[in-house]
Amino acid sequence: MTMEYPTGYLTALDAMNRHVNSARPDAPVQTERARRALLAPTRQATAVALRRLADRIQPRPLPTAPRCS
Repeated sequence: MTMEYPTGYLTALDAMNRHVNSARPDAPVQTERARRALLAPTRQATAVALRRLADRIQPRPLPTAPRCS
């Protein structure tokens, strides 16, 4: 079966080698870059707007009737 599809065999072999070699202690390491938060101001403005809206539509407690003691 593998002789009929040599490209598949080579691809599988390459994937297996990458998988096995990635767990080695001396494997090459790519540092992760800190990404700039592009939507942070938009998220902050949306959170403030939703909080203000929630404060406006939140039901207020009923006034308590004066009790005779």
